[in-house]
Amino acid sequence: MTRRVLRPEQCLEKVRQALQVCPEISVVGIAGPGDTLATDHALTTFLLIHQEFPDLIKCMSTNGLMLARRADEVVRAGVSTVTVTINGVDPAIVAMVASSVRWNGRVLSGREAAETLIEQQLLGIRSMAARNVLVKINTVLIPGVNDRHIGEIAKSVAPIGAFRINIISLIPQHDMVNLPAPSCQQLREARVAAERYLPVFRHCKHCRADAVGVPGLHQDISAMLYDEPIAATFSHG
Repeated sequence: MTRRVLRPEQCLEKVRQALQVCPEISVVGIAGPGDTLATDHALTTFLLIHQEFPDLIKCMSTNGLMLARRADEVVRAGVSTVTVTINGVDPAIVAMVASSVRWNGRVLSGREAAETLIEQQLLGIRSMAARNVLVKINTVLIPGVNDRHIGEIAKSVAPIGAFRINIISLIPQHDMVNLPAPSCQQLREARVAAERYLPVFRHCKHCRADAVGVPGLHQDISAMLYDEPIAATFSHG
């Protein structure tokens, strides 16, 4: 969730303002809306920020479909940490989560879409690791879909360069509005399964894309950068 879509130049100005209010900020991340590598906007933004603030850590979230193809561009933009959302490494499971994929000018669906997405995600992780970019995995825990598959995801990504995994609870909406959110027990079991292969990030909450601040130091200060008030939600996941 976010208040508005910003142009790259506007993002740079927001970073300047945020650092004036909270100089302790050390990370700038982009998580959407939409996938960060579907257009040039996110990479342009990172490059502008990197030129003015080279010491800030730049973190990009992506579904990984275009990650290998744009790997050199990601590095040139100053990105040093990438989060790849992977909800399965079994095409039968992924086909239930990603209904279609646009690839090489074609719209793929079903198993073909799932196989393409998985292949490119794993290739993208390898590409980032080969360029010394840290790779964290985000996995949405979806009861009845991939809740018994989390260990396999961690097992698949650990040897190719992922350094940590974050298990996120499903927010039932859109095509999955009728599915239940995972219970605390299901979340615990998924984390235990993943932890056999990768360290698990355990501090994540459902957070907004426009959150600003340092968790544990103060509350979200994004209201000081934007005019629109919002409900208080904040995490550094």
